[in-house]
Amino acid sequence: MDKQKWEGRLIDYIDGRADAAERAAIENELLHNEAVRNLYNQLTEVIGAMNEARVLEPSGKLKANFEQALQEEIASQARPTKTVFFSPVVYRVAAGFVLLMVGLAIGYKINQSNVEADRLARLEKELEENRQMMLAMMDNQLSASQRMIGVSVAYEMEKPDDEIVNVLVKTMNEDVNTNVRLAALDALGKFSNEEQVRNELIGSLKTQKDPVVQIALIQLLVTMKEKGVLNQLEKITRDAGTLKAVKDEAHAGILKLS
Repeated sequence: MDKQKWEGRLIDYIDGRADAAERAAIENELLHNEAVRNLYNQLTEVIGAMNEARVLEPSGKLKANFEQALQEEIASQARPTKTVFFSPVVYRVAAGFVLLMVGLAIGYKINQSNVEADRLARLEKELEENRQMMLAMMDNQLSASQRMIGVSVAYEMEKPDDEIVNVLVKTMNEDVNTNVRLAALDALGKFSNEEQVRNELIGSLKTQKDPVVQIALIQLLVTMKEKGVLNQLEKITRDAGTLKAVKDEAHAGILKLS
């Protein structure tokens, strides 16, 4: 990775100077390139610290008071025939000013840290509540529309845990309602970069019998460029019990992946 080049691009991105195409390219790298993502985090921290420093710049009144105190002390120590020296009092005034600014900076930083901690705590609580709601609504005794709502909660998650993935996979493979199955498949597609999810999607192609879900699953696997399913797609095209529409989709998938 050309660090110097990426620093310039990321700084433009953070400052909002990048155009739409550049932003899209950078966001793709942030999603898939750990080195670029780490550099981005470092730059945002540095730029944030610089912004905080500007916020904490002493007010005009505070500067004026300090300068006045300093000048008064210099004047009181001045002698017409001698070189002016700063007394210990002057240094104490200056030191007091510096300590005041350091105290303001530390106080501001602590306050910001507390605000961030509170925000993260609320976010974690909200995510856990969504997770529990989803699991509760995936009960087969509930209506299909309620199960659909439960699946939709997964769209709000950045990265699902194993339990959530297992529930979505079970729903995709076993739910009695095609629309609920499709919703579960769509939710899993959002997390297709996860190895566990990818393996479950590949495995589902071997057992999936719902033709509507089969077609959607083949389309997703082709979008993922998953060449590991080529043999299974070949079997689908030769299976006498498979609907023609599914066979046609499998054949199209073979052409795209080959």
